[in-house]
Amino acid sequence: MRLLVVRHAIAEDREAYARSHRDDAARPLTSEGRRKMEGVALGLRQLVPEIDLLAASPFRRALDTAEIIAQAYAGQQVERVSELAPGAGVDRFLSWLTGLGPRPTVAVVGHEPDLSRIVCTLLANTNGPFLELRKGAACLLEFPGAIGKGAATLDWFLGPKHLRRLAAGD
Repeated sequence: MRLLVVRHAIAEDREAYARSHRDDAARPLTSEGRRKMEGVALGLRQLVPEIDLLAASPFRRALDTAEIIAQAYAGQQVERVSELAPGAGVDRFLSWLTGLGPRPTVAVVGHEPDLSRIVCTLLANTNGPFLELRKGAACLLEFPGAIGKGAATLDWFLGPKHLRRLAAGD
């Protein structure tokens, strides 16, 4: 299995949004975040031509990011997955992932610091993140055998700017 891990795009400022007494789960992407993510999604499509499952945190900014990715993949459906919500934890995510059964390529959209913890656990079985996904960044992990802690290899890790440049042919 290959696992494409994507952090949500640029969203409205957390503190400003909180001052308006709105639920953080409803915080949307900015127009700049949407525009930049469209380029990122096209870059992802060049590197990973097919996705068998596209899953996202139930938080609006992750769902909106996943919908932009879905458009680049000709209308791929987005599955809401509570195991990708902030604070869900690595073990809950890993249980969900192993329960999927055989799927060649799974893409997930979520939040920091959760995604870094997931990636670091899958690569090196360590919860201390040694990498950080910027907003719109992505990495591709591969499981040559069974899915588990420390069982993945890193194919690539790219920031949003590099993915947009790839889409633009630079």
